[in-house]
Amino acid sequence: MNIKKVAVLGTGTMGHGIAQLCAQAGMEVKMFGRSDASLQRGYNSIRSNLTQLINSGKITSQQAEEIISRIHGVKTIAEAVEGVDLVSESVAEELELKQKIFEEMDELCPPNVILSTNTSGLSPTAIAANTRHPERIVVAHFWNPPQLIPLVEVVPGVKTSQETVENTVNWVKLLGKQPVKLNKECLGFVGNRLQLALLREALYIVEQGWAEPEEVDKAVEYGFGRRLPVTGPLKSADLGGLDIFYNISTYLFADLCNSTEPSSLLKQKVEKGHLGCKTGEGMYKWSEEEIQKIKEARNKLLLYFIEEDEKNRQ
Repeated sequence: MNIKKVAVLGTGTMGHGIAQLCAQAGMEVKMFGRSDASLQRGYNSIRSNLTQLINSGKITSQQAEEIISRIHGVKTIAEAVEGVDLVSESVAEELELKQKIFEEMDELCPPNVILSTNTSGLSPTAIAANTRHPERIVVAHFWNPPQLIPLVEVVPGVKTSQETVENTVNWVKLLGKQPVKLNKECLGFVGNRLQLALLREALYIVEQGWAEPEEVDKAVEYGFGRRLPVTGPLKSADLGGLDIFYNISTYLFADLCNSTEPSSLLKQKVEKGHLGCKTGEGMYKWSEEEIQKIKEARNKLLLYFIEEDEKNRQ
């Protein structure tokens, strides 16, 4: 399937980044926002991202303007999906809202148009429940920030066709991203299951008083986090020796946190309104200067990895 025209629903954190990626890949993009203000925020975010790419030498100012010129803001879903080959939905993470939008798109779009959702964990089968063509509905879950993180999880629902999955995987590759294809859906997919399992244990270590949050983070940042970009957990186990990891698991698994309830520490923070950067305090206290500094450091490192990925593809 030759995907040349794409609709992106949403202008927020994920939507604007996906629109930018598609435009960078030479596709014509219709970016849906419910108001002029929403669309302007999306364009402003894209321009900010492109300025960062210009400053790092990734693109020129002329290329940035060409990318922007391929993105067209619209304020109705009907206008957004008209004549496109694929839709990427990034609206609020609410099942009923997504069901309503996909039912509407299913009525508007010919059966060959792929309808993808950027949900971070909702069931594609449930999202497609009220549609006549569930075979063309699939998850394409980008990770934040989508313009810098390579991972995109491609997840089929029970009735999603193999053709839809393969066409979506190919689209992800056209964007220069790394698709991770699931055989079937599961809650949280691969990435969030692993991420939340790590977070659960990290919170548990702090709750038990074994180490402070800063020390737990350093164990990841300066330890296994350094090798994870090259070897994931299963490759790392092979390199270290499965017998060694088996022996460790015989005594450590029984001592790991296995709670099926949210962390009491996390619950306390949320109840106090200490939500992290958005409120100025979470596990840490945050100033605007500190937030900006750490985001810049993160983006610098992610741009470095993009360069390394490009070298490896050559």
